[in-house]
Amino acid sequence: MKQNESSLTSLVSAFGRAYHSKYDTPKIFDDYIAKDLISQEEFSAISNNMIEGIQFFNSEIGQRFKDNREEILKWVTQVQLSPTPLARAAFCENVLFNEVNLGLKQYVILGAGLDTFAFRHPELENSLEIFEIDYPATQQVKKKRLDNAQLNIPKNLHFISMDFTAAFSHQELIKQGFANKKTFFSLLGVSYYLTKEENERLLNDLFALVPSGSSIVFDYADEKLFEEKGLSNRVANMVKMAAAGGEPMKSSFTYNEIERILEKSGLLIYEHLSPASINDRYFQNRTDYLTAFETIHYIHAVKK
Repeated sequence: MKQNESSLTSLVSAFGRAYHSKYDTPKIFDDYIAKDLISQEEFSAISNNMIEGIQFFNSEIGQRFKDNREEILKWVTQVQLSPTPLARAAFCENVLFNEVNLGLKQYVILGAGLDTFAFRHPELENSLEIFEIDYPATQQVKKKRLDNAQLNIPKNLHFISMDFTAAFSHQELIKQGFANKKTFFSLLGVSYYLTKEENERLLNDLFALVPSGSSIVFDYADEKLFEEKGLSNRVANMVKMAAAGGEPMKSSFTYNEIERILEKSGLLIYEHLSPASINDRYFQNRTDYLTAFETIHYIHAVKK
């Protein structure tokens, strides 16, 4: 993504979370504030784009539901857009709350986009410092959306403008009150847009100045990313859509590669969820279209 452009993927991800909160049941992850960061015009425009694009996603579904636009939107959203943002957020925040119960005081959200954690959990305002890191343009857009939604920025939320793919600056965090204490990082929907070298450098930089017990949750694409088609070609569609949106996917990993990279940064894998285990944990016994995305894995890794 160019530095002077806001992230399209962050908007589409927020749309998926907002749709899920409004229409789906049972909830995998209820981001009930996401809808407030998207105008009604934007929600309608994204919905219409998805419906009109059904021939790209699945022409058979388009024909089957040609007289039912809402069912087409439900299919596109639940098959293509929502599964990964919903399940990875549920996984991440479950880990985060376990850490908070163990006394965590600092949470750093990398590539925060339109994340709403601080607004959904005002009870943590006096106990957890939250640092959102993203491109300057993305953060400017978010602040404008928060203002439009009349959401006041809580005192424990700090915005750090940074291109962390180029270099990570602890100094920018420290200026906002970041301290050398146990820290939890989230890196969701980011790793596949970085090269392998950028991912490795970022992990090294993140954990260079934080103590043992600090940890990270991130998702990554496995080695089948660029060859797996997936359900209704959704994996191939994801890769095409990312490239068309100006944010091409650049990296995929074997589990052994991820393990080696983490080891070099002094990290051990505490929990790994494969697509099958993600499906078992978050998508069991549903009667809609939601299922775990092929090729996407979740990791919780802890500094030794």
